[in-house]
Amino acid sequence: MTTGSTFEEGKGGFGAALLPYLKPRPLAALLLGISSGFPLALLLGTMTFWLAKVGIDKKTIGFAIGLTTPYTLKFLWAPLIDRLKLPILTGIFGQRRAWLFTVQALLFVSIWMLGASQPELHLGVFAFWAIATAFLGATQDIIIDAYRIEILSEDELAHGTANNQFGYRLGAFAAGVGTIALASPEGLGLGWATAYGLTGFCIIPAIIASFWAGSGLHDRVIATHQRQSAGAWIQSTLIGPFREFLKRRGAVLILLFVLIYKLGDAMGQSMLNPMIVELGFSDTEFIAINKVIGFWGLIVGTALSAPLLAWLGMGRALFVSGVLMMISNLTFAILASQGHSNLWLTIAVATEQVTSGLGLSIFVVYLSGLSSLAYTATQFALLSALAGVGRTWLSTPAGWAAEELGWVGFWVMTTVVAIPGMILLWVLWQKGFVVESVRKARAGAEEAAPAKD
Repeated sequence: MTTGSTFEEGKGGFGAALLPYLKPRPLAALLLGISSGFPLALLLGTMTFWLAKVGIDKKTIGFAIGLTTPYTLKFLWAPLIDRLKLPILTGIFGQRRAWLFTVQALLFVSIWMLGASQPELHLGVFAFWAIATAFLGATQDIIIDAYRIEILSEDELAHGTANNQFGYRLGAFAAGVGTIALASPEGLGLGWATAYGLTGFCIIPAIIASFWAGSGLHDRVIATHQRQSAGAWIQSTLIGPFREFLKRRGAVLILLFVLIYKLGDAMGQSMLNPMIVELGFSDTEFIAINKVIGFWGLIVGTALSAPLLAWLGMGRALFVSGVLMMISNLTFAILASQGHSNLWLTIAVATEQVTSGLGLSIFVVYLSGLSSLAYTATQFALLSALAGVGRTWLSTPAGWAAEELGWVGFWVMTTVVAIPGMILLWVLWQKGFVVESVRKARAGAEEAAPAKD
């Protein structure tokens, strides 16, 4: 396996990067993304919309986002997902798929119970099932993220990850716009319990993908760790992934960058739906604009990510997408100043979907490249969990900020909050750490793992 040009600076052509989206394994990555994307969307955008509709105040909604804490702690149990075998199922399906099927069955039940929890009457019951759903959704992410990286060759990584992020956004779209349309009296009027329950069937695409793609590289790597003593098992399972990463040059700076890069975007997204409700947009207006403009913006943004990477290289692509996400937050500031304006809601949603689809896809390719194939689940879980800290905890004061600053001031603040991440990216880029750490991850994988068929 060789280090592809995805992480080099400005190599490759723009148009030539499009056809690989249609290869079998990148398409499997798309299906995996659908199942990966919907649980968190139910706990963020849809949940905040639901809570706002039933009269929960903004400050409570802001701190309710803290219920997604398992997404920021998932690296703690990721080593067990990497190495712990499930009786019978692992022998039949392999390590990744055995865990996937087990967790998805539990996740399906949890989502049904969350939808039936009636937060306006039983906030404690709602919180319990939200945390359970977050834990199971985070565990599903550990499995899917690792499995995706392991089934994609180096040449397929950028397009497969872009496809995966497209699928992720489709899953989030289904859990956001789709669930609201199912629940709303202005839509099908099925109520929140049924709407959440039906959305739970979004686990099915990952099941299809897992049978299509077969076993990943991990099932061959794990064979090298058989018959270990307890001490050696702890060393390779719990200590090895973190030690290997921290030995790389610039590791601490990279972890700090991952933590704060998308903080401004995360703070904005946590308060977007409460603002939509407060500005007086009807469910029909919100659904229609997201369904048409948002959906096509998603397609455009995600599809452009791999060609942009091939054209600019990783460092420049991260910088450009970061600036574009900052601009998208300013469009919501304009919307807030205009009030109930379908024109500016359309402009803001289109800008956000294009820039967020582009930026998130590029960022996840970067995180994927940093993950050694010898420790895929643990290292990617660590990196994505750090990114989630910004979304879950650093952004929890968002409700307070919106209350104190007003909506216009809040969105301007989210733009300013993004600046430190851009400065840190420039430092990493200048020191060469953007590309070097990826080379280190791949070199370590080649030493630890047998060649891929």
